[in-house]
Amino acid sequence: MPKHLNAGDCYGISFTEKPMLGRLPEDALNISQEDRNRLRFLAEKKHRFANEKIIEERRILWKAANDLTMIRPPVFIDEIPWIEMNQGDLDLRCSHDFARELEENLLKEVYCYEHGLGDMVVEDFIECPLLVYDSGFGIDEVVDTRSTEKNSDIVSRHFHILIADMADIEKIKEPDIYVDHARTQQYADCMREIFDGILPVKITGPRGLWFTPWDFLIRVMGIGETMLNLYDNPEFIEAAVERYVDCAMLRLHKYTALGIWASNNAPCRVGSGGYGLTNDLPQTEGNELNCNPSQLWGCGNAQIFSDVSSKMHWQFSLQYEMRWLSNFGLNYYGCCEPLYNKMDILEKIPNLRKVSMSPWNRLDVAASRCKGKYVMSCKPSPALFASDHFDAEKAVKEIDDILQATKGCDLEIVMKDISTVNYHPEHLWEWAKIAKETIEKHYS
Repeated sequence: MPKHLNAGDCYGISFTEKPMLGRLPEDALNISQEDRNRLRFLAEKKHRFANEKIIEERRILWKAANDLTMIRPPVFIDEIPWIEMNQGDLDLRCSHDFARELEENLLKEVYCYEHGLGDMVVEDFIECPLLVYDSGFGIDEVVDTRSTEKNSDIVSRHFHILIADMADIEKIKEPDIYVDHARTQQYADCMREIFDGILPVKITGPRGLWFTPWDFLIRVMGIGETMLNLYDNPEFIEAAVERYVDCAMLRLHKYTALGIWASNNAPCRVGSGGYGLTNDLPQTEGNELNCNPSQLWGCGNAQIFSDVSSKMHWQFSLQYEMRWLSNFGLNYYGCCEPLYNKMDILEKIPNLRKVSMSPWNRLDVAASRCKGKYVMSCKPSPALFASDHFDAEKAVKEIDDILQATKGCDLEIVMKDISTVNYHPEHLWEWAKIAKETIEKHYS
């Protein structure tokens, strides 16, 4: 967690003791004129981009896709290996920690727009994330990691078993939530002074939460151990997931009571897919705080159940996830797990609107169940970025195959999980151009 803001995903800052809340010393945010000039330069770019004609066209494009009235599939690019993307244009020049955090987020947004990375929508304001401290579930993973790249967050993990029997399940605790309004306001005041006359600053709460019981549970119960216990000790598995969902529901209700939800009917990622812009939920204006879950997208998945039957997926995950998903106005389901053969259970999800279609899906099979009912969140493989040579023909064919298999369906194209571009950022730029051109051929 950065010292000040993490504008990418600041919510749920973990803590072991009650955090020290309140304003920082008055001199803590003394930002030099050089830093201010740098931030204002980037903010002026953001403001200019946000007012270009194409931005409104892209809003319409995303809303149509999410409303099941698609014009053409929008393209979304996420989970970029930033450490490999910098050719000098992402160098941080600010000296103050707070200014550097703001600079980094602005630089990345500008970079994506200038290099045409998908149908991104640039907002004509800057968010000041509400500082929310969330204790989590009382038990944190103990993990051994291995990395091939210094400073990269792409690592291999080996998890230690922390929950091994029924008695251990009580280690999963109800989250404690604290909101630091005073320090948030201090940050917002500083940002408004810096960006005065260029961009308004909006204090913004969490735009939904990543809800996925098994992404958490395998980290404390083990992957192989969990798979065996689905058969050997199903009562233990059911008790663990029920306990997690009980605590997650308490978290949801606390966030609602505190009035900190922000709308994700916005140009922000929902679930593991693209933007949540839609006409079927309330608009974003005035909804940076005090939203109700019924006004938001929810999400769920069970990636670890890729090779588990529909019956077991329902028994050990989805029936419990329904308690969370039933609170939201629209829902996104899935991530990396293949779901084309599990549409029978997914159709039970209330307000389901988007279904993840990772590279391991039979899109033609899924299309027959999704047409006219769900947005297919189609995800080409990022593997083609791993070598020095970029195979443009393969990139075209993969997108062609997706579009052929999903004819007549509503969909989005999402390139994510990009662990590496092998220090060739231009390959990602080229893929984005290919995706756009290939889609235009199909939807001209």
